[in-house]
Amino acid sequence: MFDWLIVGAGFAGSVLAERIASQRGESVLLIDRRNHVGGNAFDCYNEDSILIHRYGPHIFHTNAESIVEYLSQFTTWRPYEHRVLAAVDGKLLPMPINLDTINRLYGLDLSSSQLEEFFASRRETVEEVRTAEEVVVSTVGRELYDKFFRGYTRKQWGVDPSQLSKSVTARVPTRTNRDDRYFGDRFQMMPAGGYARMFERMTNHPSIKIMLQTDYREIRDRISFRRLIYTGPIDEYFDCRLGRLPYRSLRFEHVTVDCEQFQPVAVVNYPQTEAYTRITEYKHLTGQKNARTSLTYEYPTDVGDPYYPVPRPENEALYKQYEALAASCPDVWFVGRLATYRYYNMDQVVGQALATFGRIQRTLAIPSDILVPPVAVPAKRHPIAEQPQGSLIANPG
Repeated sequence: MFDWLIVGAGFAGSVLAERIASQRGESVLLIDRRNHVGGNAFDCYNEDSILIHRYGPHIFHTNAESIVEYLSQFTTWRPYEHRVLAAVDGKLLPMPINLDTINRLYGLDLSSSQLEEFFASRRETVEEVRTAEEVVVSTVGRELYDKFFRGYTRKQWGVDPSQLSKSVTARVPTRTNRDDRYFGDRFQMMPAGGYARMFERMTNHPSIKIMLQTDYREIRDRISFRRLIYTGPIDEYFDCRLGRLPYRSLRFEHVTVDCEQFQPVAVVNYPQTEAYTRITEYKHLTGQKNARTSLTYEYPTDVGDPYYPVPRPENEALYKQYEALAASCPDVWFVGRLATYRYYNMDQVVGQALATFGRIQRTLAIPSDILVPPVAVPAKRHPIAEQPQGSLIANPG
């Protein structure tokens, strides 16, 4: 008998497993379909001894110091500010669009105030912004929308931006200065030893048992547990009785090439050409030194593991029906991107998991036989080199 069964060993499941085990002293069985913890953030060393992200680039960024403090119990950090270029009209241009993007694209020498006027002269009037297309054309106009957004979004989502929620493109800012960072958050960094080692340390607790390559639907009637935390697709939990929620997936092509550096930044987007959406070069993220370099080409697809909930009104309506079913399930907590059908950044998932644990603490008393003293989250980021190394990553170098 386990006190808790947690389905999914990504950020949501691993954070809640750690909190429940360390703060409540209760037993946790943490399961995952894959052969590793860490979910989509999992990284590993390839055969060339280069640290890569198996499921595409994951860059940690947040404005929440409390989330940094929590995760810093399990990793030290490498400062990193993410920069992205877009291959447009035969040039590599900063993305999100900024002052340098426009000046280099059109051979201009605009100032910031002149760029404001440039955008104002091109943007379209939209009475009420509802779609991903309307977000962009009402900000920078249709020509820049066609060059930088339409093709990329159609590849990524499989539908035209005019059919997607405004949330898709509202995530990408437009700047009138020369700030070429992709994110503007206060904290921007990478786990110094990689994500997988951070997850291993997070889940390294005697009250946590981990079962990998395990499907919840195959073991749910064979495992005894008191309460359930579910981080998988919410429609699968209910055996898709109301219909299947659409997700977009990705196919990754990982290659290593015989040069020290392939591209000037970690990620180059391809909104106009190629079947792939972007190329990632990982040494920019990790700071590794190697005579060779490893890349990942991303191809969006409808087939494969669910990555991105498709933000369309009919999908949101179907999710609301599943959400109503979930509300009627006692002792089941639905947490994370797939279980709540939302596209969250990593820090948002951590925040949601910590908030869920707070509700668990307020709702459920701890049995007297397993009461444990509270452990405060440290206020400073501490090195953890003295902690035991995990076993999921074996560096062949």
